Amino acid sequence: MADLPPQSVLKHVVDVHCHPTDAPFISADSVHRLQITICAMSSKQSDQHLVRDLALANPSNVIPCFGYHPWFTHHISLRAPSSKDNHYRNLLLQTNSKLSSEDSRPPHAEHIAAFESLLPSLPDPTPLADILSELRRNLEAFPAAMLGEVGLDRSFRVPVDYDAEQRRLTSFVVPSDHQLAVLEAQLDLAVELGRNVSMHSVKSQLATLELLAKMKAKHKKKWNRINIDLHSCGVSPETWRDIEKKHSNVFLSLSTVINSRSPNHRALIAACSPNRLLVESDFNDINHCTERTWDMIKTVADVRGWPLESDWVDDLEEKDWGTVRRLERNWFAFKAGKLES
Repeated sequence: MADLPPQSVLKHVVDVHCHPTDAPFISADSVHRLQITICAMSSKQSDQHLVRDLALANPSNVIPCFGYHPWFTHHISLRAPSSKDNHYRNLLLQTNSKLSSEDSRPPHAEHIAAFESLLPSLPDPTPLADILSELRRNLEAFPAAMLGEVGLDRSFRVPVDYDAEQRRLTSFVVPSDHQLAVLEAQLDLAVELGRNVSMHSVKSQLATLELLAKMKAKHKKKWNRINIDLHSCGVSPETWRDIEKKHSNVFLSLSTVINSRSPNHRALIAACSPNRLLVESDFNDINHCTERTWDMIKTVADVRGWPLESDWVDDLEEKDWGTVRRLERNWFAFKAGKLES
């Protein structure tokens, strides 16, 4: 914490993606000491109200984000299921068996045994219509709220117990078409309400590009009035340049916790237009969101060759702007959405 700048600078910093309600406990003192603005993500049914409560208690520095992460979309049924067993059997057992077989033979005995072992740990599925109703209520209750975290993930494997200290993964995956159906329904709502989006995309570059194109064609001008942040973005610099050219409403944010695992993130920062960059912590401990976000700000400053503020000066010519001021302008542009087609 020693290398953090003064509060005059930190109050202009926005962590555009973090998960503070994933922590077992958030103390009031931790939030009180928070020196930056955070965008607090929800991801599953059990944390929507936690994000809501955190934002209600801390309206000045917590922007709530409501949505369902692809890791939990198997908990959602596209229509009212006849039973819990039928929902998961059709979604995980039947679909996953087809993925690993060239014919339509019944699932192998080991797949059935694995499914039977997994089923008791899974929650009763919630119909998508109910999910969207709650999502609408939460977004409408907070005019500045975003949709997030939502997205696609082709690498995720369903765990036996997600909350276990040592997570044991199964071989089951959430089918891509199911993830897409849940995601598209959430995006449709975001467009209707005019809300920006924080989007997850892992091992799903092509599917994400196709979805962006589909949404643009489907919603036309309304799609361009909201902005999309590809959070902890891991696409190649070449792919990002293509996204920038085709989608004027897509921004890029990076985190040290995810992106610094690969040297590609520095090339991505260099390739990105200076007005599309955002920063995040993607962290689940509110006590460390500030320093994690500041670490990424320092990386952006280093790659782009921008100065790093050690104090805040109100009136500066743009040529003299530092990294925090440039990123703050990007955040204001992202938050405002777009009025043009």
